[in-house]
Amino acid sequence: MTNEELGKQIHNKTLLLNDILDKTRKTFELMRVQAREIMEYMSKEYPNEFVFEDKNNNEFEIRFGSDILVFVMHTNVFEFSRNHEVMRLPYVQQDRNRSFCGMINIYNFLTDSFDYNRDYDLGYLIGRVFINKDNHYFIEGKREVGLLYSSFNTAVIDEQSVCDIIRSSMEYANNFDLLTPPFDEVKEISVSEIRSSAVLGGKITAKRLGFEFQQDKE
Repeated sequence: MTNEELGKQIHNKTLLLNDILDKTRKTFELMRVQAREIMEYMSKEYPNEFVFEDKNNNEFEIRFGSDILVFVMHTNVFEFSRNHEVMRLPYVQQDRNRSFCGMINIYNFLTDSFDYNRDYDLGYLIGRVFINKDNHYFIEGKREVGLLYSSFNTAVIDEQSVCDIIRSSMEYANNFDLLTPPFDEVKEISVSEIRSSAVLGGKITAKRLGFEFQQDKE
């Protein structure tokens, strides 16, 4: 490969990745606007129960009930492994560049974890949104949040799809409650734990650590 060929190849790849990152950024900003509007609408009926909070250019959160959803946009572009189902789609095989995607992660935390500064509590990734150069998208996540890979060739990100993603993520988080952990797993506690505010939550707390999603058993 000559210097000219290599330079052109790198230039074209850079243009592709920048274009995808720009589309992902626009999607994230649309998501930010819609999340704020959803929270403001619901807070009119239920004051102080629905809160939107901007964190930075790549992160915002919404609070509702006992849950927090944190939306985080990654600043890199990714491609899927050869064994990923997306790579088998005719839509991707016709144009390999369609397999490069920006990514937005959606995490679920307990509100008390933040309010009581329980820094060792864990969040849970419930979905991640992938956007490609065509502004097509799909979602990896739990069944209530996820969108089938087979829809990647037709699903275009827009205001309605963004609202659907946010509402389905809220519904998912709201429908999964903490189950009491087995007695033998929490019967011991240290002096430092009983003296600290961490005891309010019964050691490290998360919906998937010492607890289970009720519907995960169904």
